Amino acid sequence: MRTIELQAPGGIENLKLVERPTPAPGRQEILIKVKASALNYRDVEIARGSYHSKFTLPLVLLSDGVGEVAAVGAEVSRFKVGDRVCGTFWQRWVAGSFAMAEASYQRGGPIDGMLSEYALLDEQAAVLAPAHLSDIEAATLACAGVTAWHALFTEGKLRPGETVLTLGTGGVSLFAVQLAKSAGARVIVTSSSDEKLARAKELGAHDGVNYRDNPEWAEAVLRLTDGRGADHIIEVGGPRSFAQSLNAAARCGQINVIGYLGGNDGSVNPLDIFRRQVTARGIPVGSRQSFEAMNRAIAVNGLRPVIDKVFPWYEAASALRYLEHGSPFGKVVLDHMQ
Repeated sequence: MRTIELQAPGGIENLKLVERPTPAPGRQEILIKVKASALNYRDVEIARGSYHSKFTLPLVLLSDGVGEVAAVGAEVSRFKVGDRVCGTFWQRWVAGSFAMAEASYQRGGPIDGMLSEYALLDEQAAVLAPAHLSDIEAATLACAGVTAWHALFTEGKLRPGETVLTLGTGGVSLFAVQLAKSAGARVIVTSSSDEKLARAKELGAHDGVNYRDNPEWAEAVLRLTDGRGADHIIEVGGPRSFAQSLNAAARCGQINVIGYLGGNDGSVNPLDIFRRQVTARGIPVGSRQSFEAMNRAIAVNGLRPVIDKVFPWYEAASALRYLEHGSPFGKVVLDHMQ
């Protein structure tokens, strides 16, 4: 089979198309023919050598993907040949708290990912893809979708009528918009682009704040909520935006820390957490249980992931550079059938 390896650290140019033996599924394993895969900023960082963990190379990138079961090993009971499945990010986190996740079993690093013609999955680390989604759409679910669901519903227990604030218009934030809207929540989105804010409103956001025009955007959020603030915040900016998120939070609100696109530097006054009795938690994607619950909600509501751009899978390097510099609205996807 053909696969694309990261053969050396320090640059996207170190991705190489190579031939590998097609693996045979062992006990309780399934082999899938990958139909599509999706990028996350984590993949850019791993390729660049700036990710917080270092992995043994060569490595096949990409945690997210969908494919058709081509073969099953002994004692497989959850899937059959021909099923269309998505792999999970955490290979051994089936349910329960994050204490059940094992760092050495993350797909796309340190375990080989989906940037290949075939991928070998443990049957416990896969879910059926929603039937109404295309392969391109289903490929986006494993990280961005599950992260938004796990933050808002598994951990956040989101209720109708509450206010959700999402920062930016990347994959996680747009999944949060769609999922929160379908649950009856009010959604506020921030962006530096009025055009992107308008598109977010078309997806279901109720209000938008341009943070370029409003550098103290927390004040704008408070005005929109009559001084109450947001009950749930999808925080992807990192330390630089966290102080603003604290100011924008309602009393007893929840801040879900997901990324650090704004950089690693910044400071937080813990008294601000105390004064508002805010809960701040890290969201490391989510369990298979969260993935399956999200897929049921996506199917019931007929939701479709937002796709920014699709590349042929062998142009993975170009896709990674686009994700790094292109400020996409939604997900960047690789088509493995081209």
